[in-house]
Amino acid sequence: MANNIQILSTASLDELLLQKAVAQGVQLDVVPFIKVSAIKSDALEERVVDLCYVEATVVFTSVNAVKAVSDIILSADPKWDIYCIGNATKDAVGSQFKSAEIIGAAENAAELASLIIEDGEEEVVFFCGDKRMDTLPDTLRENEIEVYEVVVYHTQETPRTMSKLYDGILFFSPSAVISFFYSNKIGPDVILFAIGNTTANAIKKHTSNKVIFSETAGKESVVEYALNYFKK
Repeated sequence: MANNIQILSTASLDELLLQKAVAQGVQLDVVPFIKVSAIKSDALEERVVDLCYVEATVVFTSVNAVKAVSDIILSADPKWDIYCIGNATKDAVGSQFKSAEIIGAAENAAELASLIIEDGEEEVVFFCGDKRMDTLPDTLRENEIEVYEVVVYHTQETPRTMSKLYDGILFFSPSAVISFFYSNKIGPDVILFAIGNTTANAIKKHTSNKVIFSETAGKESVVEYALNYFKK
């Protein structure tokens, strides 16, 4: 791999992924274009705590949601049945909710929705952010599954102008896409990498550049796609 490849990640990445890029001769810069913050309200805290003491089938599609919920319930140990997406979210669920059981996991929202439908679930609690994607809840409702959405974190766009030129740019949400293109333009040869088809479609609204997307819900997968693409 050429040692002058420059890649921008529009979201934070684990140190191990950054080290892997360096080992392959890639400069991987991290500049977050969104800010995630847990929602604080008495009503939300009461609702989440109440759910700890009932049997519930719960869905998590992001580590942000897992962290927001665990920060609310503190020492409570819900015995939920949990569906989740991606290795990072699955690991977070396993470490935060010791008495809960992960009864289903998938690589993306469409696959997870299909699994929940196949399992014959009648209702689920979906812990999510205020800018969550529509795929999972819409698909479940279309199949007559009741979805109780509990919004536990807020996503804020943080646009900034980049002067450095990059060979590739990594996107992990439609919100980050909007934030990036608010104040940036890119050259025709820049390759764009997206987590999932929804984020890829958001990119295509702003540019005709080549877009490569991973169907696996995990930052590791997107980084791998980029590193493999630029490998010589």
